[in-house]
Amino acid sequence: MPNAQTVDLTNCDREPIHIPGSIQPHGCLIACSADAARVERHSANAADVLGLPAGDINGQSLDAMVGSRLAHDLRNALTTVTNPARPALMLGVEVNGRSLDIAVHRHKGATLIEFEPAPTGKQISPVELGRALVSQLSRLKDESQLLKRTTRLVQGLLGYDRVMIYRFEHDGSGKVVSESKTPALESFLGQYFPASDIPKQARELYLRNTLRIVSDTEGHYIPLVPVLDASGEPLDLSYAHLRSVSPIHCEYLRNMGVSASMSLSIVVGGELWGLIACHHYSPRVLSMSERIGAEMFGEFFSLHLEAVNQRAKLDTATRARATLDRILRHASRHMDLSDLLASSLPEFSTLMPANGIGLWMNGTWSGSGNTPPASEIPALARLVGQASDGRVWATHALAQALPEAAAYSAEVSGVLAISLSQRAQDYLFFFRKEVVQTLEWAGNPDKQYATGVHGDRLTPRKSFAIWKQTVERQSTPWTAADREIAEAARTALVEVVLRHNELLADERSKAEVRQRLLNEELNHRVKNILALIKSLVSHPVAPGTGLETYISTLAGRIKALAHAHDQVVRGDGGGILGELLAAELSPYRDQSAVALSGPPVLLDARAFSVMALVLHELATNAAKYGALSVAAGQLDVQWSATADGSCEIVWTESSGPTVRPPERRGFGSVLVDRSVPYDLNGESRVDYLVSGVRARFLLPARYVSWPSAPVAAEGLAAARGEAEGGAPALDGVAVLLVEDQLLIAIDVETMLLGQGARTVETASSAAEAIGKLGHFRPDVAVLDVNLGSGTSVPVAQELRRRGIPFVFASGYADLTMIPEELSGAPLARKPYDVEALALAIVEACAGPQAATA
Repeated sequence: MPNAQTVDLTNCDREPIHIPGSIQPHGCLIACSADAARVERHSANAADVLGLPAGDINGQSLDAMVGSRLAHDLRNALTTVTNPARPALMLGVEVNGRSLDIAVHRHKGATLIEFEPAPTGKQISPVELGRALVSQLSRLKDESQLLKRTTRLVQGLLGYDRVMIYRFEHDGSGKVVSESKTPALESFLGQYFPASDIPKQARELYLRNTLRIVSDTEGHYIPLVPVLDASGEPLDLSYAHLRSVSPIHCEYLRNMGVSASMSLSIVVGGELWGLIACHHYSPRVLSMSERIGAEMFGEFFSLHLEAVNQRAKLDTATRARATLDRILRHASRHMDLSDLLASSLPEFSTLMPANGIGLWMNGTWSGSGNTPPASEIPALARLVGQASDGRVWATHALAQALPEAAAYSAEVSGVLAISLSQRAQDYLFFFRKEVVQTLEWAGNPDKQYATGVHGDRLTPRKSFAIWKQTVERQSTPWTAADREIAEAARTALVEVVLRHNELLADERSKAEVRQRLLNEELNHRVKNILALIKSLVSHPVAPGTGLETYISTLAGRIKALAHAHDQVVRGDGGGILGELLAAELSPYRDQSAVALSGPPVLLDARAFSVMALVLHELATNAAKYGALSVAAGQLDVQWSATADGSCEIVWTESSGPTVRPPERRGFGSVLVDRSVPYDLNGESRVDYLVSGVRARFLLPARYVSWPSAPVAAEGLAAARGEAEGGAPALDGVAVLLVEDQLLIAIDVETMLLGQGARTVETASSAAEAIGKLGHFRPDVAVLDVNLGSGTSVPVAQELRRRGIPFVFASGYADLTMIPEELSGAPLARKPYDVEALALAIVEACAGPQAATA
């Protein structure tokens, strides 16, 4: 190892595992100059593996070592590598009379070439291995079933003695959540391990290099020659599959009797969710082709797990919304609010995982399940009142914030509090037990493994003991989804309290109707979207289609659907055809001539989703084979109203490659031909003319509307602005931003300064904003309508009096809280989009308010 420092348990989190100075013995490695011309370093076994005569390899040309033809092929392969985590692969290549598998990548100015003996006999192809795994899992929609089935499949296909799925917790510790093993082995299922078992730098490497092999934990490694170059630098092996393994990790595995291992990273949302960990109790090498298939499967599994989790979150949010709706409906007819909420505790308990629930209202306590003693509730309420600022407040380590809570930490270690009013006195509490009190054991927790040769090292049982010490008086942390549900509950419950206090008496009946319609519409949309995604995912794959091609195509279609859904939501039930076309075609406008023309037309939610997929297929095909694939190509899309109010869309390609009708009808062709007639009862025709593709679609009048006024700032104009050069500049403008959410305020401030604003002053309340106007005169203001504790209407009235233009911002479809005399101000929808916000500011500055300033 390049560093001279001895590595032990006190400093293993700083071990430089990416520069070990050696490789594993099941292959060899040579490191060349960046142009892959001359060998600069090699593993000590390179001559034996490559069939070369003994002698100094360093300094030789790559051509001399492997032959000019193979060296040429390696350099060509290297040009295709854009990410060192995905090396170029060459399987079954003859090198000096030996059949070898080769991986090549470039990292930090060095070209790394890895050679491994190719397996003999018939081997399953990587694509077939990946598809065999994928086909068994793609239909599973439940996380527990997905995890359980995955370990069984991986063990069955790859042949390891034990396969586990290891999930990381928020603090870096982990838990075995699924396991498949040979019967003679004891189980690790359900056991926890501390963060030190997989140190931080190891987790970072798992993100960069998603597959890791240990062929033999005895650690008989092959050194690099030289370990350090002339300038004293070691070779960075971060992306090398042959990289040797930390001696502590090998000893950890040996203490469990493990001789070989493989791990696949599970990456969800760009973060390391966990690992698929495989153990074998004798040395084992997985061939390069098997590793490719496993790696492809790991990426699919990560995507599928993320989709399953998102669906579960959506289902949970939908159920929570339904629960809140039932309580809200009862509240409108109930005279005693405290009694209603206390009697609704069983329903509240279904909102999120918790061991207990309680209500502190008007000095009276009602609780159910695991709760603190009633005598301790006033002290807890005072703590929450000081810390929450009328918002949701949560901790998974209550005893750290409230020392007296240590007396009941076994029963309650975590608390989430929802404020029921703006005054710090009434709360709905959710409680969680100490996490070590809720474990379900698998195997004997007292069993100990042998001590390692270098002293007392970590083992699963000792790891658990260490983890248990680190999480005493702590509960399972509250997730972002828990907090979102709690915030939704807070919003709903505060509204109920305000209604019963007759502060919002005039709005009560309107809000109930809006909420019911919103839920019904949301339920309808969610079902349609899930059904459509199901049809996309479950459609049969054409013969010969590789897994990466399948995933890329599927991702493009789902992205188009996501864009459609986003526009439907932002458009309060529909979307703008021109904006959809501009978004789909904007990536190609720099390389081909694209012309869009037609009057403003709005599509309803159903038509918008259908056309998003159809236009995505047409654009993708045009970019691959048609007019958008060449610089001289031209695409003209025109739409117009027919006599009966229907919308006719004509897509015409020209000046591109010669067009031939497809030899077979794939899923994309069927989608383009049949979606509009089948889903909308419209018309669809695609002609493959020699001069280019010409497509015509007719959307029935009931799915479209033709507004006489121009669309909103975030509509077609914004889409075209983005395609033609982005948002307008705000050079030298001074802005007052009124926003009660700090993270949103920081984000908007960054957006505006990035567009050239001179300065941005922020305020979180109406009172603070009006105070700032005493010493700061902005050129324009951006006002979040709903500030939680009130609205920004008083600020708008003061700005109007001073002749300062302003823009309202809101994420709500209903804007009845804005007085009629202020309703003419430009509106920017939340979440903020830099183009739409900049356009709204420009509109405000050019409007009549600015003229009178």
